Amino acid sequence: MTVEKQRLFVFAGSYAEAEEKGVHVYVFDEETGILQLTDSVDGLKNPTFLNVDADRNLLYAIAETVNDAGQKVGEAAAFAINPSKGSLSLLNRKITVDSTTCHIQRDAESRFLTVTSYHGGMIGLFGINEDGTIGRDLDVQQHEGSSKHPERQDRPHPHSSFYSPDGRFLLVSDLGLDRIVTYKLDAEAGKLVHQSSAALHPGAGPRHLTFHPNGKFVYVINEVDSSITSFTYDKETGQLITLQTVSTLPADFEGENSCAEITVSTDGRYLYGSNRGHDSIVVFAIDDQSGSLSLVQHFSVEGGHPRHFALTPSGRFLLAANRDTDNIVTFTVDRDSGKLASTGNNVKLSKPVCVLPVYLTT
Repeated sequence: MTVEKQRLFVFAGSYAEAEEKGVHVYVFDEETGILQLTDSVDGLKNPTFLNVDADRNLLYAIAETVNDAGQKVGEAAAFAINPSKGSLSLLNRKITVDSTTCHIQRDAESRFLTVTSYHGGMIGLFGINEDGTIGRDLDVQQHEGSSKHPERQDRPHPHSSFYSPDGRFLLVSDLGLDRIVTYKLDAEAGKLVHQSSAALHPGAGPRHLTFHPNGKFVYVINEVDSSITSFTYDKETGQLITLQTVSTLPADFEGENSCAEITVSTDGRYLYGSNRGHDSIVVFAIDDQSGSLSLVQHFSVEGGHPRHFALTPSGRFLLAANRDTDNIVTFTVDRDSGKLASTGNNVKLSKPVCVLPVYLTT
């Protein structure tokens, strides 16, 4: 009789040329906080952002390539994960939208993938085949408009897409428009239908967002002005209503900074965001009734430009991907206070952009 057990893997995407190793697999030791490399794959140019289907042992990565006309376009690749070996094998790859992409997301039922094109100002929707491969083109939504910042916001720049907990809606943070655009997912037709749009303050530059576990609140990290905006979320309509905006920086910080990633602890008590420039993780406590944020801590990422970070499923560790210092650094999380502490552990990795800790059954 085979006894199944779970291992915690960490998948990392990075900037890389096609001939370089760009997607990496690690096993994570939850006693020591140490990462051990088990596989790296090449063949993709800039496989920066990833998505993992833990139920079916599948990994999806964005990449970039050129079409027949020589134009830079988006690409996505599907991999099978072998949890026993900690290895990846390519299933298929496919050109996605007519510009490079920066983000990939999958709906909870693993029927659809969405890719986000910052430079092209568009969102692409694609089917997932029964065998896990990337399927046919379904829909593309092109954004239009601009906002306050003359260089960063002269045109649309959607930076990410996240499905609502019930899978009915797709929320797209558009840095260039200072808006979160909500689409209703028409699963039967395979279409994204515009539902609503929530405006942020001019010059905010929304990048990534996260849902509170109670489903009542949404938090968006704003790249351009280093802030976090809180919203109430109506799960019936997908409507967002602004609650609060707070700075991610210490009051006495005067240098250049931009923000990147945001997440909420699984118990809903704490929120974490990354500062690039101040090079820190900011920690806020969340009031579970009002959704409001109060500052807990700023903690150094022990590197430069934390492009992405993630909490482990247990909530005991946070892993920060520092692009400019070529390392992924491990921190412990105090579950009671929300505070971070150094483990002294890190791994060297060229230009990491995305880090995803996931339990897989072996």
